[in-house]
Amino acid sequence: MKIEFRQLSSDDGKDIYDMLQEIPRDENGFTNNVNGKTFEEFKQWLLRQEEIANGIGLEDWMVSSNTYWLYVDNVPVGMGKLRHCLTDKLREEGGHCGYAVRTSQRNKGYGNFIMRRLIEKARERNIDKLLLTIQISNIPSLKVALSCSGKIERSSEQRHYIWIDVEEKS
Repeated sequence: MKIEFRQLSSDDGKDIYDMLQEIPRDENGFTNNVNGKTFEEFKQWLLRQEEIANGIGLEDWMVSSNTYWLYVDNVPVGMGKLRHCLTDKLREEGGHCGYAVRTSQRNKGYGNFIMRRLIEKARERNIDKLLLTIQISNIPSLKVALSCSGKIERSSEQRHYIWIDVEEKS
């Protein structure tokens, strides 16, 4: 099995577009703004995501972030996003990262794989701790966070606040 974790590129094509059509638009707090869009709108979205990754044209409420694709045997099966920093609002709703796995590829451990790669990417960016805000009802993502050494800091009626120490363990 060949597994790759690729950063979004404006050259991404129909395979990524098709995957994003399979991931629900809004599920468990993860928003997929490409679901239901045309291929041309997807290509424009890719360009905007590259700008966001480079801190270009950010609105006051936005922070730089990178998007990554998980490929298994050259087929995209999921995605992850990593924010470079947090605002007060993101500390309450959003956190540093999120991920999604296409519906047809769930329950295969890909969420765990994506989360571990996001931790590596955070380490490369010198982010020492990651905050995940996970909806109370999202048991699969809670299990992923905890299996990646996440610690529940607190919980509200809506979500758990989980911190993951990014430092490498010896």
